[in-house]
Amino acid sequence: MFPNELVVISVHSAKFPSEKITANIRNAAMRHAIHHPVINDANFDVWNQYAVRAWPTVVLIDPLGKVVGQQSGEISAESFAPVIQALIDDFASQGVLNRVPLAGVIDESTLAPQRQLDFPSKLCYAAGGRLFVADTGHHRILEVQLSEDGLSGEIVRVFGSGEAGLKDGAIGEAQFHDPHGMAFVQKASGATLYVADTENHAIRAIDLVSEQVRTIAGSGTLGRGNGGGGAPTAVDLRSPWAVTAVDQLLLIAMAGSHQIWVLIDEAQLGVFAGNGAEALVDGTRNQASFNQPSDLALDMGHLFVADSEASAIRAISLEEEPQVFTLVGQGLFDFGDVDGSGATVRLQHPTGLTSEKGLLYIADSYNHKIKTLNPRNGTVKSIIGTGTAGTDDGNFLECELYEPEGLVFGEGKLYIADTNNHLIRVADFATKQVTTLRVTG
Repeated sequence: MFPNELVVISVHSAKFPSEKITANIRNAAMRHAIHHPVINDANFDVWNQYAVRAWPTVVLIDPLGKVVGQQSGEISAESFAPVIQALIDDFASQGVLNRVPLAGVIDESTLAPQRQLDFPSKLCYAAGGRLFVADTGHHRILEVQLSEDGLSGEIVRVFGSGEAGLKDGAIGEAQFHDPHGMAFVQKASGATLYVADTENHAIRAIDLVSEQVRTIAGSGTLGRGNGGGGAPTAVDLRSPWAVTAVDQLLLIAMAGSHQIWVLIDEAQLGVFAGNGAEALVDGTRNQASFNQPSDLALDMGHLFVADSEASAIRAISLEEEPQVFTLVGQGLFDFGDVDGSGATVRLQHPTGLTSEKGLLYIADSYNHKIKTLNPRNGTVKSIIGTGTAGTDDGNFLECELYEPEGLVFGEGKLYIADTNNHLIRVADFATKQVTTLRVTG
């Protein structure tokens, strides 16, 4: 839209320290296919010059360098287009509109190397040594058959053409767009892999027997409200990030609307918990507020939530009157890297969560670590990673990760989607060693 008249420049004024590092911003731009220039406003200089008070804020500057409009909050291109068109018409009539493309701007997405995995985000394990990988940057799901020792694997099936889109059908022709969380369900009739198809704002189902992909929830349009209603495929969803299944229920971490949703028997869809406000508020499931929930773990009679933007871990009691409460986290601007228990504990944008033998395992993404949380006493402990971004294998506390996002246990090993390293790592609890999964095929 307006390719010859409108220049788009993003200004990244980061909240988290990790987001102030230029290399991390470059990775994010490549991951999200951002082709326009991005300014690293690490010290909030541009933010202050334009008197910005909220994320996101759009500022319109005319060809003469004057600010002619500013709006905070999310907008849609369709609603903003008439405003821009009116400005284009006005300044074109004055003869001051320059339609010559800017020189010297490099599209860094063209510099991205070809690699086997591209920003893998989430993992799912199924019996028989099958590891499903959300190869998010390549818009596909991989099925990896693990070796007997679990330290290597072969890609045996690919779900998705690798081209971003929303298309059902045979697994080689179907299309996804930045898929994330998955849930494997085995029934007498066959096996299904459910996928949170994040950028399509949809939930997809892969029949692992017939090898067909179908959309079971979401219209494919970004939702603007925070409630459900109507047929599941007619509802506009908002960035589903993770799914987990129990009986006939599919629970969905709806990061964009700061809620947990539920799909019942693939027929009924609605909000399970969260009022849609972005805040750290406990209480009944209708009163509670979340902050970009990014992963789910179902265990110990509770649904645990990685509440990323608040650097928190939340829990929802699964009883007649479910209650939401906070295990770790204090608020949107309280974060860090502090182990211990109680209110002193700090995480930094955790996005991955799984459980094993009464412990929660957390991908503490911006701290480049894996941590455990004992939900009974609130104790948090760093177990994997030095806290410095890198690729080194080795002992648990001497190895390096780079913004890990996904975790899953399989046969006594913890598999880690080491997202910004474009790798899958294996934590062997018998040897206390982390190695890089050797993937072939």
